Amino acid sequence: MTVMIDRLLTLATNKIHNLPVIVLMPHSRCNCRCVMCDIWKANHNKKEISAEELQKHLHHFKKLNVREVVFSGGEALMHPNLWRLCELLREGDIKITLLSTGLLLEKNAQEILDNFNEVIVSLDGSASVHDTIRNIPNGFVKIASGIRALKKIKPAFRITARCVVQRYNFKDLINTVNDAKEIGLDQISFLAADVSTPAFNHVEQLSAERINEIALNKEETFEFEAIVERSFSELKEEYDSKFIAESKAKMKKIVQHYKAVNGLGEYAGSYCNAPWVSAVIESDGTVLPCFFHKAYGNIYEQDFLEIINSAQAISFRKNLKVSTDPICKKCVCSLHVGLNKML
Repeated sequence: MTVMIDRLLTLATNKIHNLPVIVLMPHSRCNCRCVMCDIWKANHNKKEISAEELQKHLHHFKKLNVREVVFSGGEALMHPNLWRLCELLREGDIKITLLSTGLLLEKNAQEILDNFNEVIVSLDGSASVHDTIRNIPNGFVKIASGIRALKKIKPAFRITARCVVQRYNFKDLINTVNDAKEIGLDQISFLAADVSTPAFNHVEQLSAERINEIALNKEETFEFEAIVERSFSELKEEYDSKFIAESKAKMKKIVQHYKAVNGLGEYAGSYCNAPWVSAVIESDGTVLPCFFHKAYGNIYEQDFLEIINSAQAISFRKNLKVSTDPICKKCVCSLHVGLNKML
C-alpha cells in the first residue's frame, strides 16, 4: 500500500517518491569496439564510481525503495572493485542485473553467480557477424563459453541477450535467433540503433556519414521488412514461446523506425515512463532521467535524492510529453515499469 501511495504521489506531483530502477555505469571502459557505439573511445578517461562514493547514496536508494540496479557500460566486469559495489547493493536487498559484452563471463563465472540475479549479454549476430561488429576476434565463442560456464554451475540462472539491429546484421536476424538458442540463452530481444542522440558516447550530432554507417537505408529497410515478415513463420515457435522477447507488432516497430529515419513515415513513438520510475548514473557521476535526455546533476556535487527531486528535475517531468517529445518519439530503448513491478 505504501508503494502504491508513493507511486500516486509521484504521478500527482512529479516528485519522485518511489524509484524502482537505477541504471549504473560503474566505469567508462569497454572491451569491445562496436560499430554503433562509441563508449570504447573513452577508455583512456578511466572514470569510475568508487565503493566509497556509492555508499554515500545508498540511504537515498533505500528511502526511494530502489528494487533493482542494472550495471551497464561499457563492460562492468572490468571495474577493479565491482564485487564490493555488488556487496553494498546486496546488503540493501537490491536485485542486481549485469549488462555485459560477454567476453569475461567465463573468467568471472562464480563471482557473477554470487553477486548478480541475471545477466544480459550483447549479441549482434551469428559468430562471424557478431565478431565483425564488435571488432573482437572470437567474441562469439567467448560468449558461448561464458554461458556454458554459468549454466554448468547453476543451470537455472537466467542469461538473455540484446541485439541492436543495424546495417551490419539486419540480414542475419534469423541466424541470430537460432544461434542464440544453440548457445543456451534463455531469451533474446531486439532494438534499433540510436542515431539521433549523444547517448553511448556519441557526439552531439552524428554526421550523415556516421548515420549511414549504422542505420539502414531505404532499400535495406524494405529488405529488413521482408526478413521480419519471414521470421514470423520460420521462427513461429520462438515468438510463441517468448524466446524472442518482442511481439510481432514490436518487431514491426523496428522496421517503422528505420522507415522514419529514411523519411518514409513517422516514428512509431514510445510507451515509456522511464523518467518517473528510473534514473541513470554515469561513470563520471552524471545523473540523467534516461539514456537519451539531458542530465539533472552530478552525485559528486549533490546528493542523489536532491538531484532527482531538484526543481529542474521536477520541471522536466512535469513538462515532458512522451507522445510528442522529439527525443522520446525517436527512442529505441523505451522502458515502462508497471505498478505490479514496484510492489
